[in-house]
Amino acid sequence: MEKNAAVLIPCDSYETETLDAAMRQLTDRLGGLDWVKPGMRIGIKLNLCGGFKPERAATTHPAAAAALTRLLTARGASVVWGDAPGEPFSPLVVGRIYHTCRLEEPCTASGGELNRNYESQTVQYPEAKVLKQFTLASWIAQCDAVISFCKLKAHGLVSMTAAVKNTFGIIPGTLKSELHFRYSDRADFADLLVDLNEYLKPVWYLCDAVEIMEGNGPTQGTPRHLGVLTGGTDPYRLDRLHAWLLGVEESALTYLEAAKRRGLLPAEGGPDSREAAEAYRLTDFVRSGATSSWFLPDPQDSKIRRTLKDGLSLLLRSDPALGEGCVGCGHCRDLCPAGAIRIEKDKAKIKRSKCVHCFCCQEFCPTGAMKVRRSFIARLIQKE
Repeated sequence: MEKNAAVLIPCDSYETETLDAAMRQLTDRLGGLDWVKPGMRIGIKLNLCGGFKPERAATTHPAAAAALTRLLTARGASVVWGDAPGEPFSPLVVGRIYHTCRLEEPCTASGGELNRNYESQTVQYPEAKVLKQFTLASWIAQCDAVISFCKLKAHGLVSMTAAVKNTFGIIPGTLKSELHFRYSDRADFADLLVDLNEYLKPVWYLCDAVEIMEGNGPTQGTPRHLGVLTGGTDPYRLDRLHAWLLGVEESALTYLEAAKRRGLLPAEGGPDSREAAEAYRLTDFVRSGATSSWFLPDPQDSKIRRTLKDGLSLLLRSDPALGEGCVGCGHCRDLCPAGAIRIEKDKAKIKRSKCVHCFCCQEFCPTGAMKVRRSFIARLIQKE
């Protein structure tokens, strides 16, 4: 296979036999498993954004992770599953997420173990563009190799979450909110995501796209059947394929635009595996409503263009907004890195002047009451 190519394999269900066959085919297409040596400790970095049952399509399905684990343990590897969700990185919270996501039995039965190390460490990364020092979940650092196994979903902040965004989960718990506050500029946050991927460099990026999420993602959207597994060694080319599958223009994905500016993704060109993917391409995927990256600052912009971008971005910027179903639990208030939310009369209230548009409130709202609201101008243009 061509180095770094993105691969798509049909996989119509989470049945064991179907998954095992698809996973063997996928790993073969990625070059095989000869790199796995007896005694090697391999971390499978899942998407565990919260405590959601597998049928919600918010997290990497445990059956898919188990299929991969069986292949790795058969080679003598020690396999650990883990993630650092956006809540406190502690045994109580993460243990509850493991249980709700139904991970215990599939992980143990396939020969793996769930991460129980909740320590963190500071790492230096001088080659980074923005994130030259950060806090890393220690379980990741203790692995000889890492495989990122994401979930394909709509996302309020970055439009689509898959390979590139999954690496944000190596940052422990609530420290993610701090980074959202420090890098509230969307261009800076995009570079942060690229920095993390260039630091970690997983051996493989895999994606569970058997059941994906559309609409109010990444946690409260609607499951939709797509019926594929994807994988590659380059997260940017893999997400280019994902964007093409969903009909999401690359200009809406700030992290792909950042990768292009840094020479990590060709500015032009279609996705890998396009012929195999054609039958699975969607024309009506429902997005969360993020704004195009056309409005992000570019050092080559003229002063007039910068001013135009600034004005249009304010007119077209999406906002978090409260819909039906708020119970006043205060979860959004507690997670908000800017302290922009308060609870009044059992309802969340957002102070717009303090909001940094990180969409943490929308991502982690347990009832799905917090939505992504597109501006009136953006909705009017779309209708036209």
